[in-house]
This record gives sequence, structure tokens and C-alpha cells, in this order.
Amino acid sequence: MEILLQLVFSGIALGMIYAVIAFGYQLTFATSGTLNFGQGEALMLGALVGLSVVGNIHGGPYMNYWLMIPIVIVFGALQGMFVEWIGVRPAIKIKSEFGWIMSTIALAIIFKNVAENIWGKDDLTFPSPLSAAPFQILGANVQPMQVVVVLGALAMMLAVEFFNRKSIYGKAVVATSNDRDAAGLMGINTSMVITFSYALSSATAAFAGVLVAPLTLTGATMGSALGLKAFAVAIIGGLTSGVGAIVGGLILGIAETTTGFYISTGYKEVPGLVLLLLVLAIKPAGLFGKTAIKKV
Repeated sequence: MEILLQLVFSGIALGMIYAVIAFGYQLTFATSGTLNFGQGEALMLGALVGLSVVGNIHGGPYMNYWLMIPIVIVFGALQGMFVEWIGVRPAIKIKSEFGWIMSTIALAIIFKNVAENIWGKDDLTFPSPLSAAPFQILGANVQPMQVVVVLGALAMMLAVEFFNRKSIYGKAVVATSNDRDAAGLMGINTSMVITFSYALSSATAAFAGVLVAPLTLTGATMGSALGLKAFAVAIIGGLTSGVGAIVGGLILGIAETTTGFYISTGYKEVPGLVLLLLVLAIKPAGLFGKTAIKKV
């Protein structure tokens, strides 16, 4: 039972990282009907920029970990704006249904290559701001950084939801997600809202990068697998549901850790992908998603 609890706690921390990235997918899909398939690379760049700021590469630290986080979030927002400007806006203007897919994938590859040339191809160790000594919950060992990951991920998603519900700019985002054409007729600059959604999406991914980095190795390849799995989480939970992102992330994270221990690490991705196929076959809108009805 203690081993199972250990695996569940580890799965929850991993699942919340998936949930934050999946939440970013939802932000862009809600406002523009598009997805940034470079979300994983936004996480990777956030982690590497954070690593450079705290100074582990040259024997720092240059800056405290907690003071570094706002810098990384701003960097992520700027990176997301760049992706929308270069890869998504032209496709939306010409109403290309698939142009943004190849554009965001191409930019993801470019970002990965740039990261390899700046930081190298080797994985690097990210300094943890907290002690590595675990504490016990119901007999299971839990690292302090795992708690920070869960609380930080929840705080980020709640902050975005609060912003959307309470601020005038957030209400513009909600209006655009409900009906982009009607929002435009009401005087809302929908192009600016879409840019903002991409900035917010990449900012959340960059934040997730510096959360997960102290628990794993940091490198140019770390974002690919995380981004792909988070996309699966977004589909499982539903691209229109924030709760779905959390539930989907927890399901996939716990499934991976338990399968890797009880069966084999070579099969740890299988349960999540099987669930993805089942959801697509039975409920294509996702467990918590709403089926869109189009009037012709």
C-alpha cells in the first residue's frame, strides 16, 4: 500500500504538469480554433532560460529561483506572441484550416534546434530551490518539490480562470471564445485576443517548465514527449474544459507511474494512449468536453 501511495503521489505531480500544458492548448483553441503544437518546446525553452537565469551552467546562482519565475513567464509570453504572429495569424487571415498546424510544428523544430545550439544536446541538472529530503504522508515519501509542482500548477490555472471571469480583458477572451464573429461586431479586437491567448498559453507552459525541471533533467529534447502527452490529456479531458485538463492529467500521470512499476517502464505510455483511443471512439469531445453544434 505504501508503494502504491508513493506511485500515486508521483503520478499526481507528473499529471499536473500535463494538465498545465493541456490548459495552454485549451486557451488557444477556445479563442481561435487553433492549437500550438510547439507547446512542449515552450516548456523546454522556459526551463532552459530559467536554468541560465539561476546560473547553474556557470556555477551561479545568479538569481533566486522564485525571483526567476516571473522572468520566465514573461519570456514565455513573448515566445507565444511570436508563434501567433509568424505561424498562426497568416493562416487565419487566408482561412487555411491546416496551415497553422504545419507552421507551429515547423517553429517547434526550429526552437529545438536553436536550443541545441545555445545550450547543447546534453541534459543538464536544474538546481532545486527546496531540500531533496522527502517527508512522509501516510507512509509514502514525498519530495517537497512535488508539492510545489501540484500547488503551482493549480495556482496558475486558477489565476487564469479568475482573470477570465473578473477582469474586463478576461471577459473579452470569454466573449471571443463563445462567438468570435459576434465579439468582433461588439467592438472587441479579436486578433489581439488571439495573440493574448497564445501569449498566455506559452507563458503557462514556460512556467510548467521551471516547475518540473528540478525533478528531472533539463535539455532541448525534454519538451517533445511532454507536449505530446499533454495533447493526449487535452483530448481525453476535452478541449473546452479546464476541469477536464486536470482530470485527464491525473489519469495519465497515475497510469504511467503505476504501469511503469507494476508492469514495465517500456509499457508506461500504453494505458494513457489506450484511454485516448477509447475516448475518441466513444466520446470524441472528451470526458468533460461539449459537442459543438454548427448551424448550416
